[in-house]
Amino acid sequence: MRVAVGRMSPSIGRVVTYHLGWVDADGRSVDDPGGKVVRPALAFASARGVGASAEAALPGAVAVELVHNFSLLHDDVMDRDTERRHRPTAWALMGVGEAILAGDALLAMAQEALIDPPSPERLRAAAALSMATAEMITGQAEDLAFERREDVGFDECIAMLEHKTAALLACACKMGAILGGGTDQQVDALGDFGHSLGLAFQAVDDILGIWGKPEVTGKQAWSDLRQHKKTLPMVAALETGGAAADALRRLLASDESSDDDIARAAELIESNGGKDRALAVAAQSLEVALAHLDRIDAQLGPRRELEEIAGFITARDF
Repeated sequence: MRVAVGRMSPSIGRVVTYHLGWVDADGRSVDDPGGKVVRPALAFASARGVGASAEAALPGAVAVELVHNFSLLHDDVMDRDTERRHRPTAWALMGVGEAILAGDALLAMAQEALIDPPSPERLRAAAALSMATAEMITGQAEDLAFERREDVGFDECIAMLEHKTAALLACACKMGAILGGGTDQQVDALGDFGHSLGLAFQAVDDILGIWGKPEVTGKQAWSDLRQHKKTLPMVAALETGGAAADALRRLLASDESSDDDIARAAELIESNGGKDRALAVAAQSLEVALAHLDRIDAQLGPRRELEEIAGFITARDF
């Protein structure tokens, strides 16, 4: 996806336009496919869900995608991931400092895109985005802290995912409803829809982080296990206890894990019910999300759009 965000510069009296898209290591534009663009899609569909045009949500759609990409740039630095979507990550290609600054710039641009020109609806949406961004940062801090802990509980893991992922999906839906002129009841309902959908989305993502195929996820095999991330499947398997959990802890205690060790860890997580429990969270959260759509009184077409996006992102294998 390419995004153009323009503003008038008071000092030089001309339009400054930022163009975002794929470029190669030498800065040349590359016409390659991007990610799933889930959050903008939810913003557009939510605006339609409250009876407005999709275009009404454009500032929110741009802003939430910029914030999401800010988080990816910083997450890749913290996780030391060298590849995303079959491409080198920004820090691996350009350096840690450059990647951090690029993320900071995206965060600033997100607010600018949302509040310029200002309006009551845009300012309300901007406040929602700021709160969601703070929640997302809290979730990332929790995720990092969990890597150093051996006693992370399943409920703690759920709460972390609600902060790290669900908050921003909820915000995308709320901003679409706010900018589309929805009622408070519709804004709250679509926010609840996005929150539950975000939890389902991340549960699926946690499963793919262990068992996803590199050729379709764009990440190294068993990427979350290599980093000892306390994802839903792992925490569920450890919490279940027994011989499989003990064996898994021994494998995770090693700083030097071979591919055979990582493969064995994935087998232990699955045999001890971790994968099934994560799948159950995804299915239950999706069911709850769809039930919230009953509260918005949307026409059939816009409701189906929201349902299709929900089905798409929770049934993915990429």
